[in-house]
Amino acid sequence: MPTLYYAVGACSLAPHVALEWIGAPYEAVRVQYGSRELLAVNPAGAVPTLREDDGWLLTQAGAILDYLAQKHPEAKLAGGNDIRAKAEAHRWSAFFTSDVHAAFWPIFMPDRYSTDGSENARRAVAEAGRKLVAKQFGILNRHLEGREYILDGGRSVMDAYSFPMIRWAIKLLPGGLNEYPNVQALHDRMNADPAVQRVLARETGG
Repeated sequence: MPTLYYAVGACSLAPHVALEWIGAPYEAVRVQYGSRELLAVNPAGAVPTLREDDGWLLTQAGAILDYLAQKHPEAKLAGGNDIRAKAEAHRWSAFFTSDVHAAFWPIFMPDRYSTDGSENARRAVAEAGRKLVAKQFGILNRHLEGREYILDGGRSVMDAYSFPMIRWAIKLLPGGLNEYPNVQALHDRMNADPAVQRVLARETGG
């Protein structure tokens, strides 16, 4: 069965949720960034990493989610099969990877974005990151107006992809999701999902 290497609080939560939705047997292995165990399967030392039975490895959350959706069409997590539905799925995968996830890095690691090591510089970089995150969540909030899920085809791996980032925003934006009621509604819908609850319990339970 496939093995997912994940870290608590990371975007690996997304494929973890997708695997639970699919319902086929899998193993979830908790690792630390840069650990020997993780480096042995992913030289980048990053999560998520998916290993198949034959040893084939796949990294990058967006790629793993697309793979799982295509591997298990019976789970109906791809958001649709026609050419435009597939394009929309790729669009939102790119949005979460390149626009939303990337916007959090200045908050998580401000030292990466300035040669000025002062605390004032760190705060300024983090604040710039928060503004970027707010901009992207505004886009997502508008898209979700009148929708239950991100894609037209119903619940999909893109909802799973959004979930860890929504959880980050709750913690890191000054007002949480107060300005994004549609995103809050998606979060609440996801958070109440029994499969999501099982994954959260597993990831936070030690």
